[in-house]
Amino acid sequence: MSAATAPTAAAGTARPALRHRLAERGVDRMLLLILPGALAIVALFCYPFLYGLQLSFQPAKGGALGAYHQFFTEPFARKSIWATFSLATPATVINVGVSVPISYRMRREFRGKRLLLALLVVPITLGTVLTAEGILEFYGPAGWFNRTLHALGLTSSPMHLTMNYTGVLLSLIISGFPFAYLLTHSYLSGIHPSLEKAASTLGADWWKRFRYITFPLLLPGLMTTFCLTFVMSFAVFPSAMMVGDPDGKTHVISIEAYESALQRFDYAQGCADAMIMTVLMLVVIAVVTGLRSRMYSGATGGKG
Repeated sequence: MSAATAPTAAAGTARPALRHRLAERGVDRMLLLILPGALAIVALFCYPFLYGLQLSFQPAKGGALGAYHQFFTEPFARKSIWATFSLATPATVINVGVSVPISYRMRREFRGKRLLLALLVVPITLGTVLTAEGILEFYGPAGWFNRTLHALGLTSSPMHLTMNYTGVLLSLIISGFPFAYLLTHSYLSGIHPSLEKAASTLGADWWKRFRYITFPLLLPGLMTTFCLTFVMSFAVFPSAMMVGDPDGKTHVISIEAYESALQRFDYAQGCADAMIMTVLMLVVIAVVTGLRSRMYSGATGGKG
C-alpha cells in the first residue's frame, strides 16, 4: 500500500461520530421531548416517594422499623388492610366484569350509541368527591331513592346505603366503571372482527365465538385493566371519609396514614402506613402481571 492511499484507508476505518452511533440506538434530539415528562415524574413522584420512604425509617421510638412494627401490632391499624381489600377487590371485579359485556355490545353500531357512550363515561369527569356528594343526596336516608321507595310503598323505613360499606362500594363502582369500560373497549377494538366472522361461517354461535376466540384474546388486556382499576380502588380516600364509616368498617389504609400524619402529627408513622399500602398494591400487580405474561399477547391479543 502506497503512502497516498494510507490516509484514505485510515479514514475508511475510522469510527462514526458519537452522534451517529447514538442515533443508531434511537438516541437523538427527539428523545429530549420526554425530558419535561421525566422531570415531572421525578419532582412529583420519585422525590416524594424516596423522601417518605426515608422518613418511615426515622420514628421517634422503636428503631428503624419501629413505625412498621407499630402498624402490625396495633389491631385497629392492622384491620385496615382487610378493610381496603374488601372494598377494592369486589369493586374492581364488578367494574371489569360488567365492562366486558357492555363493551362487547358497544362494538356494533346502533341508534343512540353516542348518547349511551356519553352516559357511560360522564361519571369519570365528576371526580370522587362530587360522586360521593351525589350518593349522599340520592341514596341518603332522605334522598330521592328512599323517598321513591316509600312513595311506592316498597319500604316503611329508609334503607341505609350511606355512611357504611355499601356507600363506599357504590362510589367506587360509579367512579371506576367508566375507566374500566374505556380500557376494555380499546382492547376489544384491537381484536379483528374477521376472526369471529370466520368462526361464524363454521357454525359457531355467539357464545362459542366469545368463549373460544374473543375472550382468550381479550384476557391479557383485561388483566391490565384489572391492575389499573384495582390501584384506583385501593387508594380510596374521599368516598371512605364522606359516604363510609371511617372509624369502623371503611377504615382503610389511606385513612390510617392520613390520621397518623395529619391528626397525630406522626409523620414517620404516616409514611410507613403509605409504604405498606404501596407494597400491597405492588404485590397484587406483580401477581396479576405474572399471570398475564403466561398468556397469548400477539398481534390480535387485545392490545388495543
